[in-house]
Amino acid sequence: MDNSRNRAWPRAKNRIHSPRKKRDRFPAEKNWKQMYGRRKKIIRATQLGMAYPQISNRQLALKGLEEIHNSK
Repeated sequence: MDNSRNRAWPRAKNRIHSPRKKRDRFPAEKNWKQMYGRRKKIIRATQLGMAYPQISNRQLALKGLEEIHNSK
């Protein structure tokens, strides 16, 4: 009985099928400039403890005044 599978056969098969295993696995972006999409930026900003989108002092003051006005 002739066995054509030698010790190198499993490694060769893994090499053939390896692109299938790695298909949709991309690392998460760590660089803020490379992140695309508002939702992902908001999620990452909350992880880092940042305020995103950045709100100006004027907008913060107006928001505070609205909250005071609405609480009465």
